[in-house]
Amino acid sequence: MKASDRAYASLREDIVEWRLPPGTVLGEVEQSERLGVSRTPLREALARLTAEGLASAQRGRGVVVSDISLAHIDELFELREALEAKAAALAALRGDRARFAGLRDRFAAASTLLHDDDPQRHQYYALAAELDAAIDDSIANAYLTQSLEGLRVHLTRVRRLAKDDAARLRLAASEHAAIAGAIADGNAHLAAAATAVHLSNSLQHIKNTHPLP
Repeated sequence: MKASDRAYASLREDIVEWRLPPGTVLGEVEQSERLGVSRTPLREALARLTAEGLASAQRGRGVVVSDISLAHIDELFELREALEAKAAALAALRGDRARFAGLRDRFAAASTLLHDDDPQRHQYYALAAELDAAIDDSIANAYLTQSLEGLRVHLTRVRRLAKDDAARLRLAASEHAAIAGAIADGNAHLAAAATAVHLSNSLQHIKNTHPLP
């Protein structure tokens, strides 16, 4: 892996997982030493992060981790509903129904994944990622898949604002089960509607639990 790719991957993960929270200055000297790369590949990595919207250049401060505001979240969810509802509908028309039936059943039993020895809910989010992957595989639309991939990195950051709340995740699991079930039944309208309900509830939960400026 190229030094710039390695630096980019490390910084991206640290930003997404909030090890580098919004407002953190990504100083070239400090980050070069921390990541064990020279300043040239680091600059390339910072440019990629800036292009993705995960970092931004600020006068007098250099490159910093981008902030997350309420306005940004509203805009993000507007785009998310447009893309994900369409993707769910296409998956209902084109997907492997047995695969989604299996995911529906696993989400129905997802409360077993929400235990205290996994405070970051890695097992639950892995299951959610499986649903995303199943939808991506089903829609047969490279442009839509690429757009969803670009969106999800920001959604992972936003997810942390919900503090991985177990009660909310139990409700989210039932919502995911409804989405997977609608796709398994080949009902495109219901799949899109279930996706819209899930996203509306997710957005409201974030606003209620983590007020932002």
